[in-house]
Amino acid sequence: MSQLTIRHIKTMVESDEVTSEQLALLREDTRSGVQKLINQYDKRIEKQEQLKVKFEKMKEFEDTQYQNGYRFIAGVDEVGRGPLAGPVVAASVILDPFDSSLIGIDDSKQLSEPKRKQYYEAIMDNAIAVGVGIVNANRIDQINIYQAAKQAMQEAINDMNQEPDYCLLDAMTLEELSCPQQSLVKGDQRSISIAAASVIAKVTRDNMMVEAAHTYPDFKFDRNMGYGTTNHLQALSEHGPTPLHRRSFNPVTSYV
Repeated sequence: MSQLTIRHIKTMVESDEVTSEQLALLREDTRSGVQKLINQYDKRIEKQEQLKVKFEKMKEFEDTQYQNGYRFIAGVDEVGRGPLAGPVVAASVILDPFDSSLIGIDDSKQLSEPKRKQYYEAIMDNAIAVGVGIVNANRIDQINIYQAAKQAMQEAINDMNQEPDYCLLDAMTLEELSCPQQSLVKGDQRSISIAAASVIAKVTRDNMMVEAAHTYPDFKFDRNMGYGTTNHLQALSEHGPTPLHRRSFNPVTSYV
């Protein structure tokens, strides 16, 4: 191994093509560049192991219900309660219990945009069922944001092509559900299914706000996603509310 260049060793280590025997030899290599690569490799492997442990931890709620005889366990979550504009969007996801493509998933707010999109594609490709519910600003004003969030979640469940026999919900209880349910505080950080639902809901809503930015460019919805940023409030002051604005929310009420 001492005859290999550091560039060659870097390629081996970063592509995970290195064997345990080769690693043992590299650990004895006195070159500082090689030792730096080994340290980076060890940290990467340790992080991967931590993510696997977290993934198994986040499956515990689902695994418990599989053991109780349930087959189609839906995770349900919503996004968009806080913004001044745009809909509240919910998603419901029934994952394949044998799918390991979501190692590393978390509450969508904790993920970078590229990671969210990566997990979004994996969920859409591999999930047993995915449903989305969307409640617009006008309806939010009519029934309040809490009830709108519940409506979006129920619509997301109804939108799936597979009826769930058990639901895990992020800090919510739905009265109209026909199957057993469990409400989990911070469920998007504790349940793999709810985390998956949070990703679907977040990406769906973000895409809608990016599209809205083309219609209402002054509000830069593609940057603020409807939240009350300084630039958003300035545009609201100058142009007044759009049809996407929640007129029951402060400070939008001041410009109606």
